[in-house]
Amino acid sequence: MSVSSSLLRLRCRAVVRGEEGALKEAMSGLSAAGGSAGARAAFSYCARQVRTYEYHHYLCLLRLPPAARQAAFALRAFNIETAKAMDTSSNPRTGLMRLLWWQEALDKVFSGRPVEHPVAQALSSSLGSEQRVISKRWLKRSVEARVSDAQRERGEPPETMAEMERYAENTQSGILYSILQAAGVRSAAADHAASHLGKASGLLLLLKAFPYHLGRTGRITHLPREVAEKHGLVAAGSRDVAVEPSEKFSEAVFEVAAAANAHLQRARELRGSVPPPALPVLLPAVAAQVFLDSLRRAGFDVFDPRLARGVMGVSPLWFQMKVAWHAWRSSY
Repeated sequence: MSVSSSLLRLRCRAVVRGEEGALKEAMSGLSAAGGSAGARAAFSYCARQVRTYEYHHYLCLLRLPPAARQAAFALRAFNIETAKAMDTSSNPRTGLMRLLWWQEALDKVFSGRPVEHPVAQALSSSLGSEQRVISKRWLKRSVEARVSDAQRERGEPPETMAEMERYAENTQSGILYSILQAAGVRSAAADHAASHLGKASGLLLLLKAFPYHLGRTGRITHLPREVAEKHGLVAAGSRDVAVEPSEKFSEAVFEVAAAANAHLQRARELRGSVPPPALPVLLPAVAAQVFLDSLRRAGFDVFDPRLARGVMGVSPLWFQMKVAWHAWRSSY
């Protein structure tokens, strides 16, 4: 075995061990800061939710300083709860009620009133005196965007790419803004990078979810109508997008992916002006790039089963190594 291969194996083992060690450090940091048993249980719940549903974000959050990491887990878990609201309900009205419940829960959390939900409890603990200020407006805007999306008639797709980008901004960039606040970062450049990164991540997340939504509802609900019509995916007199795998559909996916890639590159161009404490917050750029690369290898066929394997279409270990490499180089 070569020296380089031996070093790679050692590095892989260190990455795997480091994952659990970083999480234990975050939880022990909460205990050392005087966190109650209830708060520790709430943060543990959030960490498990992120690890289960957004493993790529889980790995990125472990690179944050412990003080910001706890709040970041709560924020990501909140995003998961609201994103799942419609998907876990067979009745759309039930899903909408869950989103409206979260609107009310946020008002209670930010006014200091108790809410019997572990994610809400973790958010409340993150607003304590020893934590950095987190603004309610980004979280409220996220829920409002999901409520508006849920209220679209018959699952109507957005009309334009700009509308789809606004949805991505409100649901994804807002979480990044909040994590930057939790990390104590006050930087226009970091916010600008987070805006573009959130749009890129949001667009790619919607593409990645096409197979799930097609299987669940029988239609594609987040391909902009202007893109679908441009590529001949909407028949005359029809309101639905033709979704069978085809060259035309792959071309439409490519157009959305190209828009995501443009936002990702703009976020990365700001690297030189982003303050060092913000760099770990922007590590989800790695996940966006990995999925773009996987999508490219699949010929922009979102139904290619390889895209559902591992993490963003690559092995979990390889993804961990990518995150570790960028974190070590202080890049994203």
